Amino acid sequence: MTTQDHNPYDIVKGLIKESVTTLGLNENVYQVLKKPMRMLEVSLPVRMDDGTIQNFTGYRSQHIDILGPTKGGIRFHPKVNVDEVKALSIWMSLKAAILDIPFGGGKGGVIVDPEKLSVRELETLSRTYIRKITPIIGPQKDIPAPDVNTSPEVMGWMIDEFDQLRGYNIPGMITGKPVIIGGSLGRLEATGRGVVLTIREAARVLEMDLSKSTAALQGFGNVGSMTAKFLHELGVKVVAITDAKGGIYNEEGIDIPALLEFVKDGKNYASKFSDAESITNEKMFSLPVDILIPAAIENQVTKENAPNIQAKILAEAANGPTTPEGDKILEEKGIFVIPDILCNAGGVTVSYFEWVQNTMNYYWKEEEVNKKLEEHMLFGFDKVLDMKKDKQCRMRDAAYMVGINHLVKAMEARGWIKDTEMEKHNNDMK
Repeated sequence: MTTQDHNPYDIVKGLIKESVTTLGLNENVYQVLKKPMRMLEVSLPVRMDDGTIQNFTGYRSQHIDILGPTKGGIRFHPKVNVDEVKALSIWMSLKAAILDIPFGGGKGGVIVDPEKLSVRELETLSRTYIRKITPIIGPQKDIPAPDVNTSPEVMGWMIDEFDQLRGYNIPGMITGKPVIIGGSLGRLEATGRGVVLTIREAARVLEMDLSKSTAALQGFGNVGSMTAKFLHELGVKVVAITDAKGGIYNEEGIDIPALLEFVKDGKNYASKFSDAESITNEKMFSLPVDILIPAAIENQVTKENAPNIQAKILAEAANGPTTPEGDKILEEKGIFVIPDILCNAGGVTVSYFEWVQNTMNYYWKEEEVNKKLEEHMLFGFDKVLDMKKDKQCRMRDAAYMVGINHLVKAMEARGWIKDTEMEKHNNDMK
């Protein structure tokens, strides 16, 4: 469990509260947004390879469906907990709202270390989880997707289980699945591509030349590896990468294509790459790089390591990587923070594209997917930057206000809040 001080659910509620106050909105808006509309806990008994039965715990949170069905990933991790899943579902709502995507926020998780499971045990757990949450999911209800320690293969097992229960194929009930069964081209790379698009825009604002810039990454899973790939293609020198097993450093730049080849089968960790020296996570955060990218889990940029960060841009490829104390220090240091609910929204964007393609039963070329992704990411970045300039606030606060503004308009249209509750807000926004 996270500590009370760094509880992601408390953090996101606090940020929503601040944004509602800054925007001059009625307290009722905060009351609607502060917690998920539905939270499901399920038991997941799995027969292990040795014949014993182990009962895992799973969750699914659905925050708000005012814009459309809820949407969000499923993570398998030993530190999954109720408050984390709730916070992640709220962040998903805000991501969709910032990029004008017709989804609400959902998130799921199972308390498990998948590395301790055989392939058969992992498949059984995946199928059991989807069976248990079937009553509340579907293409018009709630659409799962991959997250930490899940993959297109896992999504394939899950959609197969759902289809068998329903008796026919329903490709739009899950995204991030293999392309052969309705997945979208470009989905696997989407989050990392979106991260780099926002970095490119931040560099433009700061008048930085990316071809002469350096970067360090925490995390080299799907998001971290794709981020490194696209940074390398822009000419950015990636000098350090850390993962769950350690870290690597090369002042002259890590050979990213060679590293991607090294880890492509999923059996090797980036930190075991021999063509670099070892580095600790703590040291990586203090390197004199231009761009720092936390791409792992929550609560990584803290009051302890934030004072040592020298980067000009901190791009939050992970969800909730910065604690409030760390955030305050970054602001004092003048570091340009690309907040998570904007920075890593490429994944939900292309998941939306996948859902649209499934609904039409007509599929786009990868170039079209990538072009549409760039349009959405730049649209969201510009909206947040404009809000930052208008309110003279941090990028994080601006992102929350943009997302909440969008949700408030939907609340007003549906009659969830009264016109009198909107009057002051509308006057302030003129």
